[in-house]
Amino acid sequence: MKSKTSAAIVAGALLLPLAVMAQNVAVVNGKPVPKSRLEALLKNAARSGQPVSPEMEAQARDTVVLRAIFAQEAERQGVAKTAEYQQQMEMVRETVLVRTLFDNFQKNIKISDADAKAEYDKVKKENAGTEYSARHILVDSEDEAKKLLADLKAGAKFEDLAKKSSKDTGSAENGGDLGFAKPDTYVPEFAAALAKLQKGQTTDAPVKTQFGYHIIKLEDTRSAQFPAFEEIKAQVVQHLTQQKLQDYQQKLRDSAKTDYKFSDATKK
Repeated sequence: MKSKTSAAIVAGALLLPLAVMAQNVAVVNGKPVPKSRLEALLKNAARSGQPVSPEMEAQARDTVVLRAIFAQEAERQGVAKTAEYQQQMEMVRETVLVRTLFDNFQKNIKISDADAKAEYDKVKKENAGTEYSARHILVDSEDEAKKLLADLKAGAKFEDLAKKSSKDTGSAENGGDLGFAKPDTYVPEFAAALAKLQKGQTTDAPVKTQFGYHIIKLEDTRSAQFPAFEEIKAQVVQHLTQQKLQDYQQKLRDSAKTDYKFSDATKK
């Protein structure tokens, strides 16, 4: 009977280190490094969008163990008692408190399909209108623009002149093609000239803007395109969630009793 008891004690002693290791990443100078530190590090990485690969997990393990080694040395040197350390720890404490406060608030936000669809319809309406497919040639001087207009009237192809002469290199290689866009995406002078053109028509005079002189050709028009609701539902929900979070932050700010005057930069 005694031998069985001894065997059980020995077996328990052998299993104990395994149980400890299951809870810890390592033991450094007799002090355990909890696995929870590793899990928190990996959770933060995943939250920031990084894929948690085996390689990353191995690096994270190295990191938490190295931190333990360095932290123990800092403790030995009395760093934790310095004023600078205490100030930084107070800032870290506030940062964690604030982040947790907002994380907890966001967890309780529920955006219904009806609310998301209503927001989608509102944004879609705001972006309704006509889109214009245009080409342009951009040059530095009015005389150069007038010469190109003369070349067009003489039978030159717009695309060829754009590739050869336009200083807007982004569109020049595509024959001056700007694709479909709403007029308000352009500077006012360009938008006004574009809106006056008929399909296939080219401006009969150079259009001056802050960038130089343009020759503009309207290729086509269409109703403004907008993604289907299901395609951007996730973005809409995220937008509404952020909006509710901002409203919550504003509410806390407005209800706080303080003699501090916020700058315009922090206002909604």
